Amino acid sequence: MKKILTVMAILLTACVGAAFAETKTDSWALGLGLSYPRYYSVNIDILNSDFGGYISIQRNFTERMGLRLKTAVYHMEGQWDSGAPTLVTEKTNLVTFDLDWLYYITPCEAISPYIFAGAGGNYKTIDYAQTAIPENDRLGLQLNAGVGVEAKLAPEWNLVTEFGYYSTVNSSLDGSIVPSEINGRDSYFVVSAGVNYIFGEGKTSELCAACASSAAMNGFDEKNAAKKPLIDDYLIQVTDDRLLMVGVNFDYAKSRLLQESYEVLDKAVKLLIARPGLKIEIEGYGEGYTEKTETGASNLKLSLDRAQAIKDYFVAKGIAAARLTITGYGMKSPFGDNKTLEARAMNKRILLRIIK
Repeated sequence: MKKILTVMAILLTACVGAAFAETKTDSWALGLGLSYPRYYSVNIDILNSDFGGYISIQRNFTERMGLRLKTAVYHMEGQWDSGAPTLVTEKTNLVTFDLDWLYYITPCEAISPYIFAGAGGNYKTIDYAQTAIPENDRLGLQLNAGVGVEAKLAPEWNLVTEFGYYSTVNSSLDGSIVPSEINGRDSYFVVSAGVNYIFGEGKTSELCAACASSAAMNGFDEKNAAKKPLIDDYLIQVTDDRLLMVGVNFDYAKSRLLQESYEVLDKAVKLLIARPGLKIEIEGYGEGYTEKTETGASNLKLSLDRAQAIKDYFVAKGIAAARLTITGYGMKSPFGDNKTLEARAMNKRILLRIIK
C-alpha cells in the first residue's frame, strides 16, 4: 500500500514571499502621510517651496476595489511681476476633501500598484493675489485621478506612495485670473508618501490562494517535488509520501495558530478520517532559517510547540491521539536552499510524515 504523507508548510507569504503579504477579502484602512503639491496649469511662475500632508479613511470592499475619503492641507507658491523691482511671491493655502475609487492591479502581491479616480472640494486662502478673487471662488470643486503603490510592511501596516493630478473648476487657484481665462481650469499635482493602518479585516482571500500555492513551490528540490495537488490548491504533494499544506500560519515566534489556518487544517482532518489506518508524525520547525537572532534551543522548543498545536487541533476534531506523534527540528533540515524569500518561508513549516 502506497504511503501518503501529509505536509503542513508554514507560509508567512502570499505570492512574492514577503512575510506579511496575506490579502483579505475586505478591510478598513486609516492613512496618514506627507505630500509635495505643485501648481501645474496656472498663470504665474511656479516655485518649489511647497509642502502638505493628508489623512484618509479607506474601505476595501474586495481584494481589488476600494473607496477612500481623503482630506489634505497643501501650501503652494508662485511668483508674478507687478512692475516692482522684485517679483511678488503668491501663496495659496488649500484644504481639500476628496472621494476616490481605487482599483488594485495585483492585489495578491506584497507590492501592489493601483489606480484611482474621483471628485472632491477645496477651500483656499491666497496671499498677494494678482487679481481680486471673488468670494465665491474660495470654495471650489475638483476632479482627481492618479496612480499609487502599496507595499505590505506588517500584517496591519502598508507603505503607500502616490501621484495624483487635480483639476479645479475655476482659474483662481493661483490668485490670478486673466480675461481670456475667466472660465479656465487651474490644476496641480501631488506626490505623497505615508502609511495605512489596516483594521476590520475580512476573511483570507481565496482569490490569492492559487498565487500562494505557486509561491510555496519555489525553493523546492525539483527532483523530489511532484508539484501536483492531492485535493486542491491547499494540499500539494511534494514527494511520494509528503504533502504540503499551503496557508497554515502561526504568530511570529509563537505556536498560536492564525485564524486562516483552520480551513486548511480541516481539509487535512478529512484526509485523515478517510484513511483511518494511517499513523503520522507531525514535524515542527522554528524561525531560525530567517531570523538569525533565534538560538537553536529556542527554535527547537518552538518547533515542538507548533507540532503540538497541530496535534491538539487534530485531536479536538476527532482524530485519535494514538495515531499522532510529534517531533521538532528547530533549525535543522532546511527544506529549500534558503536563498530566496519563498524558500526561507518554506523553512518555517509543519510536515506530516506517515510512520505506518
